[in-house]
Amino acid sequence: MFEHESAGDVYRQALPVIVISLVAGLFAGTVLGSETMRNGIESVPGVLVLLPAFLATRGGVYGSLGARLSSALHQGVIEPRFDLGNRRLRNAIVASFVNGMVVSVFIAFIAFGVLVVLGQSGSLLELVGIMFVAGLLSAVLMLSVLVSVLFVGYRRGLDPDNLIGPVVTTLGDVFGVVFLLVAIYLVGLVL
Repeated sequence: MFEHESAGDVYRQALPVIVISLVAGLFAGTVLGSETMRNGIESVPGVLVLLPAFLATRGGVYGSLGARLSSALHQGVIEPRFDLGNRRLRNAIVASFVNGMVVSVFIAFIAFGVLVVLGQSGSLLELVGIMFVAGLLSAVLMLSVLVSVLFVGYRRGLDPDNLIGPVVTTLGDVFGVVFLLVAIYLVGLVL
């Protein structure tokens, strides 16, 4: 379907997504720089340590899913519709979800270890709770939006390879920052 794309076609398809990513990235930066976020970060020792790793892994885990789905669409292995009866689609989504959750909790353990090595106090339970909640919320929304954008774009004649990078990095940054803040306050209410 996309055999003879020129550089102009790639640019035409990717530019709107990149512009949206830019605006969304500015939004994520605004949230990250807000007083509410600063207060949340300061209230939980170790959050500043885990923040960059959490944001980076959103892109890694869900970028792999986007690439896998893009290849499957190009090969005709899956149809561009959300059908959990399709074993390949279901397995790709479940694997990404599990990877995202495991990595999120692992990051909490690493952040706690860094705190211990630096001789600072922190709560492993609180960090794990925050990362679990933030990982869960971001996974659900990232999976839904990523799959939807790829399938809708493909049905409209866009090459999903041109959409994956900007969509995943934007979703990871925006949802990651927002849901980390939400998780800090939710876990703070429980603990």
